[in-house]
Amino acid sequence: MKKQNKITKEFIERIKSGDRAALAQAITLLESNAPNHSDLGSELIRNISPPPEHSIRIGITGLPGAGKSTFIDSFGVFLCDRAHRVAVLAVDPSSPVSKGSILGDKTRMEKLSKNSMAFIRPSPSGTNTGGVTKKTRESILLCEAAGFDRIIIETIGVGQSETAVQSMVDFFLLILLPGAGDELQGIKKGSVELADAIIINKADADSERLAKITQNQYQNAIHLIHPSEKDWSVPVLTCSATEGKGIHEVNDIINKFIEQVKASGKFEENRRKQLLDWMYSMIEDNLKREFYQNKEIISQIPKLENEILLGHITPEAAAAELLKRFLQSSIVKS
Repeated sequence: MKKQNKITKEFIERIKSGDRAALAQAITLLESNAPNHSDLGSELIRNISPPPEHSIRIGITGLPGAGKSTFIDSFGVFLCDRAHRVAVLAVDPSSPVSKGSILGDKTRMEKLSKNSMAFIRPSPSGTNTGGVTKKTRESILLCEAAGFDRIIIETIGVGQSETAVQSMVDFFLLILLPGAGDELQGIKKGSVELADAIIINKADADSERLAKITQNQYQNAIHLIHPSEKDWSVPVLTCSATEGKGIHEVNDIINKFIEQVKASGKFEENRRKQLLDWMYSMIEDNLKREFYQNKEIISQIPKLENEILLGHITPEAAAAELLKRFLQSSIVKS
């Protein structure tokens, strides 16, 4: 990325014109940990026009191996063939040891990555939970400003809270594997409750019969779970992303859902709620950053860590002490 010293009108116009290189550069700027980049990123977001109402934000989750990337590759090409511009924000899990991530989504979306109507951006999750990155919301806004009308957020998979994903999309899709019905009472329950539709992927060859059985299991159980949207019966579909079977039906379900929530006024209500969620998320992120960059806190953390390990102080008391010092230093600053 070229060194970005200031946000120029020309740079913003390049993004709005759909320049994918400028869009990628802008997202890199947002994700940067460099102190000066944070201010530039904020300036960029302030100067980008509000997103168009015709965009649809789709969250996609599922356990690793469920075929999320393959599905998005097939679904994305399907949308592009119908004159939609598709942006994929794919979140890769970061290693808790090396802090690195594979960022291999472009290689798993071979067809879509070559399509001029599409933009794929893999980003590391870092320390964020909820299957998203710190700047996913801002990245969505930039993609919409660049003219992409279908924004797909691929999460790192079930196992962490998916509430963060649901709070920034219009439609939430859960992808499962054939034979996943046995796990209905387990780790997936939270995501099932958030899902607006469930897909049993890889319904091909020898797995097609098993996919139908799994579909029936979820269809029988889904009435026990309160849907995320009132008056919406969560559909359970089968598809084969590799063969392209069932993709059309998935798109029809998404369009039907969006039509229903727009007619009820819930679409705009959800978008307004997303703005409030964004505000509170920014408050938490900024407070956390200020806390760990505070010189008083930096000097006290090693001492208190040692006190905890020696058994001289409880973690609760140490946290209270750090928070007290942070508040005191903040008052002095102001």
